[in-house]
Amino acid sequence: MRPSGRKLDEMRDVSVEVGFTKHAEGSALIKMGDTHVLCTATIDERVPPFIKGSGLGWVTAEYGMLPRATNTRMRREAAMGKQGGRTVEIQRLIGRSLRAGVDRVALGERQITIDCDVLQADGGTRCASITGGWIALRLAVNKLMKAGDVITDPMVDPVAAVSCGIYAGQPVLDLDYPEDSEAGVDGNFIMTESGQMIETQMSAEGSTYSRAQMNELLDLAEKGISELTAIQKAACA
Repeated sequence: MRPSGRKLDEMRDVSVEVGFTKHAEGSALIKMGDTHVLCTATIDERVPPFIKGSGLGWVTAEYGMLPRATNTRMRREAAMGKQGGRTVEIQRLIGRSLRAGVDRVALGERQITIDCDVLQADGGTRCASITGGWIALRLAVNKLMKAGDVITDPMVDPVAAVSCGIYAGQPVLDLDYPEDSEAGVDGNFIMTESGQMIETQMSAEGSTYSRAQMNELLDLAEKGISELTAIQKAACA
């Protein structure tokens, strides 16, 4: 039995509120159970120097957690003078995941920055950030297309992410914190709606896993991604 009482292949409740902030070109508050992440998209008509003049667009991301997103207060990274390694890893993951679903030629030579701020954490913050980040990105691109600044839709395929793991010897979908902290195997799966894989992060956390178990987790991830991309498209409709 899972601590939450969910079935092995059951996602947490997922909700999305678009247009959550007034000023951003795209914004979405995504809630996956008790993990809540605010994702905003900002359009900049400049690109980083390393692609200037290439005609290609760029999508990048920044990620952070509020001090009381967790059960004890964390110091703000700004107060410490630098970002932690976990933060840098996650924001790079978000950026390259979202870029995988974008035609950068069609986007044109501009940059869209996705800011992911974790308001409350209960496991799966990077997955919620990617899933909500795609919604904010989609909304920002919609504005570009409506203004005629982009002619061909650069959003090739919805991108979403979900965690899966082996908890109490059973493969489970969408780990919350009690499961994540006790899982023998933990994985994050980033995929497109069409089933193409972008990134898979799997690691043994005290017990090894077999090829058959890995396949079971992949099957669960595909189910979760299918549900999440349907939610994404409904939110942006």
